[in-house]
Amino acid sequence: MSVLVNKDSRIIVQGFTGSEGTFHASQMIEYGTNVVGGVTPGKGGQRHLDRPVFNTVADAVSEAGADTSILFVPPAFAADAILEAADAGIKVIICITEGIPVADMVKVKAHLDHMEGCTLVGPNCPGVMTAGEAKVGIMPGFIFNPGRIGIVSKSGTLTYEAVDQITKAGLGQSTAIGIGGDPIIGTTTLEAVQLLMADSDTDGIIMIGEIGGDLEVKAARWIAENGTKPVVGFIAGVTAPKGRTMGHAGAIVSGEEESAEAKKAVMRDCGIHVVDSPAQIGSMMVEALKTVNA
Repeated sequence: MSVLVNKDSRIIVQGFTGSEGTFHASQMIEYGTNVVGGVTPGKGGQRHLDRPVFNTVADAVSEAGADTSILFVPPAFAADAILEAADAGIKVIICITEGIPVADMVKVKAHLDHMEGCTLVGPNCPGVMTAGEAKVGIMPGFIFNPGRIGIVSKSGTLTYEAVDQITKAGLGQSTAIGIGGDPIIGTTTLEAVQLLMADSDTDGIIMIGEIGGDLEVKAARWIAENGTKPVVGFIAGVTAPKGRTMGHAGAIVSGEEESAEAKKAVMRDCGIHVVDSPAQIGSMMVEALKTVNA
């Protein structure tokens, strides 16, 4: 079992022939990801990276059996590209694009909320990676090793740090999900944690969050009531000044439970193994797994 993507996922790249799409699709193919083609309007019928190019997502679904899409589409057109993929029947949509207008994402969110069986990851995310099976995004594949630790993170860079820590601790990764740092995203921290909690190939979960919003608090409270696996947590932004956006558009403290310290306190109260430095993630997970196996 795996979460969201695996070796059998039939993946297309929207924005396939552009510079970003070309570069990252090449990396995905080199990793062994099952990329069945791409979409660039007006270039249908051509081949690119030895894969077919389609004019529309609907064509890619009907002709190549696509069920997963990754978007490298400019911000002004990305929302329409997400909706096109959803309406064509794509089940997992992974949006890497940063800087999509919030008003556009409000419309996308409202549309997808009424669609059964369609999952959006992102935008402004590093993608999803099932170690040894599928790299769907911009995560560096060489740092991953197949294993049984799942990762949920709002930060691309901290995702890579967590992966490296887990590898150095002698553990491997099942699936890493970069949910994105924008104010309006598809899959939430809670939803990603629920997927990994239900995954029979995942023994422990790393949850990386940041200041702003209540995604981590909601996830922590669900874990306290329903969690069956150890969770190691880290919150970035301890020194961030209140009211100032830090890095991600969604990383701004505006409420009582939105600071790093407040979130960490809630997480500890909910039984999550909280670390104060990313460098402690690997060793803490090793210890957390011991308590389960004792």
